[in-house]
Amino acid sequence: MYLETNSSNSDFQICLNDIGFIDPKQEHIIATEKPGEGNMNVVIRVRTNKRSFIVKQSRPFVQKYQEIDAPIERIDVEHQFYESVTNENIMEHIPKVLAYSAKNHLLILEDLGDCKDMLYLYDDRIFKTSQLHQLIDIAAHIHKAQPKTYPNNMELRLLNHQHIFVLPFLKDNDFSLDTIQEGLQELAVEYKNDDTLKKEIKKVGLQYLAKGDTLLHGDYYPGSWMTRENHTYMIDPEFSFMGFAEFDMGVMAAHSVLITTDTSCLKIISDRYPKKLDISLLNKVAGIEIMRRLIGLAQLPLKRTINEKKLLLTIARKLVIN
Repeated sequence: MYLETNSSNSDFQICLNDIGFIDPKQEHIIATEKPGEGNMNVVIRVRTNKRSFIVKQSRPFVQKYQEIDAPIERIDVEHQFYESVTNENIMEHIPKVLAYSAKNHLLILEDLGDCKDMLYLYDDRIFKTSQLHQLIDIAAHIHKAQPKTYPNNMELRLLNHQHIFVLPFLKDNDFSLDTIQEGLQELAVEYKNDDTLKKEIKKVGLQYLAKGDTLLHGDYYPGSWMTRENHTYMIDPEFSFMGFAEFDMGVMAAHSVLITTDTSCLKIISDRYPKKLDISLLNKVAGIEIMRRLIGLAQLPLKRTINEKKLLLTIARKLVIN
């Protein structure tokens, strides 16, 4: 049964009764609401007479861009991620799994309450060192997990690979960048014609698709970080896979640069991360992520002038080319 944000309380009651999560004699649904803007999945907060919780359900497409197909099994990857991350140091930073129904592609999670995602950082233009340290530590604890088996998540990775490493750099990709911001299309042309740049991007893309030995979150950016009273949570690990640590760390660094236009975060990350990182690879991932967020489809709520974006793209190319 598919649920929607506008599904009736009775639809939710039937579905949750069916999977044995709610006892209809003891608990009934009072209200449902959207807890925030989900990109990949339907995400709904359910309130009953006893508690509240979060229901996530995947579809065979991207919820925000429904013309883009996506594997419906991604919710299973998210479930397996939470099951694999058992280090007690990480438990206070992730929601508890309350129930899972593979048949319904449905995951029920603890409601983290009055949290907000950290997309606000793009407006603040400040990324505190204490916040960066905490996020490095959370990622490092995730990376310590050693699941005996883990899904390749290849179908979703192939989709992500296209949007990170390929489509933003195609000369004709049907992205109308000037509808996002006047002058952005012209700004992108230089990078779409840069064969030296694209050669380096292709190398990193191939490494992204290869099997690694580190459990990654896979989409480690402010939309996946939640905060409440100086405490940080991490959510939405459906892009998770076994890869290389520099991917999560490079993506995080990229968003720090997008927020602050300052690359000093790269040294902070390499110094604080408990294992030795490949600095060249870290820089390349950061540069690619900056570029794809500026000239690709997966745009951010980033209010920057065209000259500021030009500067960010220049910084990003230097990181990729080293």
